[in-house]
Amino acid sequence: MAELEGLYQEVILDHSKKPRNFHSMADADRHADGYNPLCGDRFTVYLKLKDDKIVDISFQGTGCAISTASASILTEILKGKTRAQAEALFETFRDLVTGKIHANGETPALGKLAAFSGVCEFPVRVKCATLVWHTLRSALEGDPEVVATE
Repeated sequence: MAELEGLYQEVILDHSKKPRNFHSMADADRHADGYNPLCGDRFTVYLKLKDDKIVDISFQGTGCAISTASASILTEILKGKTRAQAEALFETFRDLVTGKIHANGETPALGKLAAFSGVCEFPVRVKCATLVWHTLRSALEGDPEVVATE
């Protein structure tokens, strides 16, 4: 189990230090802003949609290692997914970080997101891990309000 936890920490650190899809998208169909006042995390999520599918996604902003890694992995995993698939993944991810389900190495649906399984042990960090997901949901809905975790 210690090896798995070490691997999870490596994944989070890698994505926080070298976030993937970290750029603005001038031709985005939609975007949304998110803010976590507790941590100071601020992100903008950019989307290109076609036929209800996420054809491109990126983000910009600043945040702690957990929120940045969550944003980076989210953008990798959701390219090519439908809205329904994105929503289902968000629900599963939220259940993981709130402790409703546990990643014991048998969570193929989560892939790299399983690295956040330890977040449930630190409830204050759940908002860091889920901020970008709530922001994504707002972008998909076309909601112009800033998403806040408070």
